[in-house]
Amino acid sequence: MAGSAAEEKTFRRFLELFLREMRMPLQDSDPVPMRPLSDLLTEDEVEGECLDLVHFLSCSFSMCMCACVCPELREGERDASQIPASYPAGPQQQAETERDEELESVKLARLVFNRLFEMCCLWMKELPFRRRPQPYYETSIHAIKNMRRKMEDKHVIIPDFNTLFNVQVDVEQAYFAVFDGHGGVDAAIYAANHLHVNLVHQESFSQDPSEALCRAFKLTDEGFVKKASREHLRCGTTGVVTFLRGGTLYVAWLGDSQVILVRRGQVVELMKPHKPDREDEKQRIEALGGCVIWFGTWRVNGSLSVSRAIGDSEHKPYICGDADHSVFPLDGSEDYLILACDGFWDTVSPEEAVRVVSDHLQENNGDTTMVAHKLVASARDAGSSDNITVIVVFLRDPRSVTATAGQ
Repeated sequence: MAGSAAEEKTFRRFLELFLREMRMPLQDSDPVPMRPLSDLLTEDEVEGECLDLVHFLSCSFSMCMCACVCPELREGERDASQIPASYPAGPQQQAETERDEELESVKLARLVFNRLFEMCCLWMKELPFRRRPQPYYETSIHAIKNMRRKMEDKHVIIPDFNTLFNVQVDVEQAYFAVFDGHGGVDAAIYAANHLHVNLVHQESFSQDPSEALCRAFKLTDEGFVKKASREHLRCGTTGVVTFLRGGTLYVAWLGDSQVILVRRGQVVELMKPHKPDREDEKQRIEALGGCVIWFGTWRVNGSLSVSRAIGDSEHKPYICGDADHSVFPLDGSEDYLILACDGFWDTVSPEEAVRVVSDHLQENNGDTTMVAHKLVASARDAGSSDNITVIVVFLRDPRSVTATAGQ
């Protein structure tokens, strides 16, 4: 059994509690432990939603659980006949051939949780082999609603991408993302559930992750626009994704959520956010017939303060879904990444963020547990009233980072 004895003990305790609390199998009339956001799903949305249902389990083996519970989805062997479909009812709707078949999400969720229960029963008898990825990226995450009425941020942490998707390659891969919703949380949830699934299914994924990331953003945008039309949603989300493959860092983004790289205590710029006052963005919008005007801040057509996003159907094509990307080779001297929404970066500079991390690591002998909490607090104390989400991904031993910072 790979992993520490403490991890194994924690996981066994989790299994005991899960099996004790869950009454399985779930029948047609039984409520599900976690209800999907939408009542209906398209075929393209099934895998992401199923992974999200399993991944909500907060234990260190959740990636392994996802990979074991949902393999038939990736193999295309799911028995769709078990999940009643909703078909267009009227003659006019029948003619809309582009409309996707829809599946009842609650019934799908029952199938997923029943399968999960079966797997947990088996694992109580014998735990699965679990290989911790090398390198293992230590992370610190914190997110708060702050002074906003609702929390519209979502984040995704996949330190072992290969296990989740059963990718058989010799190099380790990891995925981290922050999505900052506006006008509602639906777009951010959709992106958090589906962008990484869209990524792994791109033909270019193995050879060109940058192209695959940009294509995944585009497909996620197109998928949510269809969903928004079906469900009458009016919202969008910015997003920043970092994908680590061996010694290479791939970054893709839309809008003003950002990531920075810190190397030997110094900030390395990875990207430029998409804001309407960026000259190239302003020219693109005006060439399409839109305008950028000042209304408290620079806004597209006097409305949104970002120029690219997933969703925002009513503002397209001015608010486009085309992601930018960057590639950075890593040489082992890199300390960490900080991914965060604009609620953080609007009040904390990259240099100030590095100082906060450095001070915390030195004061706590390299313990990273509360690093993200410290960063979120620094933004709140500096006057941020927005939702705040921060992810810190350490690319080497935090104690080495502390030693470098002290020099």
